[in-house]
Amino acid sequence: MVETRKKILCIEDDRETAALIAEELVDRGYDVAVAHDGREGLAAILKIMPDLVLSDISMPVMSGFELLDRLVALAPRFSRMPFVFLTALTDRDSELKGRQLGADDYVTKPIDFELLAAIVAARLNGVARTGLWSTRVELNEREVEVLTWIARGKTSAEIAQILGLTKRTVDFHTDNARTKLGAATRTEAAIKAATGRLIEP
Repeated sequence: MVETRKKILCIEDDRETAALIAEELVDRGYDVAVAHDGREGLAAILKIMPDLVLSDISMPVMSGFELLDRLVALAPRFSRMPFVFLTALTDRDSELKGRQLGADDYVTKPIDFELLAAIVAARLNGVARTGLWSTRVELNEREVEVLTWIARGKTSAEIAQILGLTKRTVDFHTDNARTKLGAATRTEAAIKAATGRLIEP
């Protein structure tokens, strides 16, 4: 039996970048369709039902954020479709916003094609889906509070003041939460917790 090739939709307004990504992924054995703005991308998703979507964030007509928001509102089945943002926006607010909307991953530009291929393969194999680990991570009340304030951009000293704790206690809870979530940094811990719906930033 011939294995059907996975369909990937790449939504990218820069035509040169879109062509490069498509070529790279076709070489790796995927079927690739390309759209050049969010509205065109939405129409393509509804038409071809891709196995995974790669989408730029800053696009004319409809941004990547608006597209993902529209998709999830349209039908629950789209929430299971892996959605990866391509972005030159490396600031944490953009990443946090994307993950809160349900994005599965981020690839920053200029694109590292090895990394992109690894992320695509992992997402298509259902690795690290948020639902799998969020049920196994038990955060206590203090850890949830601390991570919520970290996600809102507060420093440890500010959080200590808000919660009436010492900075050392805040750092202790942060480290515990980081360990439980398998995160390298406090920001990553907050993003993982938000993605897994463990906190509501």
